[in-house]
Formats: sequence, structure tokens, C-alpha cells
Amino acid sequence: MKIWVDADACPVVIKEILFRAAERTELEVTLVANQVIRIPTSAYINFVKVASGFDVADNEIVKRVKIGDLVITGDIPLAAEVIDKGGHALNPRGEFYTVDNIKARLTMRNFMDTLRSSGVDTGGPPALNKSDRKIFADKLDRFLTNYAKDS
Repeated sequence: MKIWVDADACPVVIKEILFRAAERTELEVTLVANQVIRIPTSAYINFVKVASGFDVADNEIVKRVKIGDLVITGDIPLAAEVIDKGGHALNPRGEFYTVDNIKARLTMRNFMDTLRSSGVDTGGPPALNKSDRKIFADKLDRFLTNYAKDS
């Protein structure tokens, strides 16, 4: 299993949690972005720079993800494609996208997108807080622990 990170929009604190998890578990973590991202020197942490453009990083992740891989993303369409390929998707707030919830998430995302394009200010998500970081770290740890048991 590998961990893929949709790194352009991933908060720094989430990346730091992932870096520590990579070292602790010796699992490969690869950040994919269209801008250079600083990563620590590690045998387990990689970076893939892609060209600028709409969904270029997402498409690269989808191309490389394998069954059982974990993708860290807040991008719901990317999460849907990952799930379709047999991967797992976790957002930076610690919520797993699943076969059971992804269609409803896509519907809501598309509805909000329609509102925004018609001029309605829908606001954005609140800033990531300490509780969100803890929830993410806990869900990641639980997932990696279960993966280790199954290996």
C-alpha cells in the first residue's frame, strides 16, 4: 500500500502528520502537486511535480493509485475516482469517503457549485482546528494499524 497526497491544497499540519506516519510505519507517502512542495529527506517520502492546469495533479494520482492505496484529498471528484479504482480516500478533516457516502457528497458538491456559479456566496469551510487535526491523525492511525494487521 502507498499513500498519495493531493498536496496543492493539503494543509501543512496534515502533511506533517503524514510525514511522521511514513517514518513510523515505513510506508511510502507521495505528494503530488503542480508547485514545488518541501518534503523532509526520507526513504519513505516522495514528491511528484506535475504541470499546472485544472485537475492535472488529480489525474496523475488516479493514473498511479492501486487497489488498497490511500489518497489524502478534500477533492470529492478525485475521491470518487479513487474509490472506483478500489482505493481509500480520507480528507484532511479525518472523514473517509466511502462507496456508501461518495454519491451523496458528489451531489452536494455539484449543488453548491451550481449555487456559486449563479452568484450565491456559499462561504468556504472553516479553518482546520486542533480538533480536526486530532481526528485526522486518529483516523489515519487506525487505518494504518488495520492495514498492518491485514498484511
